[in-house]
Amino acid sequence: MVIAVIDGMGGGIGAQIVSQLRQELSVEVEILALGTNAIATDKMMRAKASRGATGENAIRVSVNLADAILAPIGVVIPNSMMGEITPGIAEAVAGARGYKLLLAINQPHFEFVGVEARPLTKQISAAIGVIRERMGSPRQGS
Repeated sequence: MVIAVIDGMGGGIGAQIVSQLRQELSVEVEILALGTNAIATDKMMRAKASRGATGENAIRVSVNLADAILAPIGVVIPNSMMGEITPGIAEAVAGARGYKLLLAINQPHFEFVGVEARPLTKQISAAIGVIRERMGSPRQGS
């Protein structure tokens, strides 16, 4: 299975996602770190992503390699993350073949009504649970 993790700005959320994926899933799972900028990609690579790529074109091309995409919801909102998510990135992610797991992290110009506010680590754990279910595999070490 190939999982794409997409993040921008400082890359902190993406690094947390990659770190939890590495802790909870088998080492055979390939994690693609797709950053809107080099800092985000570098942080995800330091968190033990398998491969990384940076920028709009790299994201547009690489996102279709993924069976699952895990990212903050802003990746499908054009001009979010202080403009780092271009309309091209948002369209590519939304139209990608992989299953999308989007973390409900509010954007300054959007509010998600009806979505329970949960700590980021719990949102990531829930997303990993969905991935594990789709893979049909138990938790690593179980």
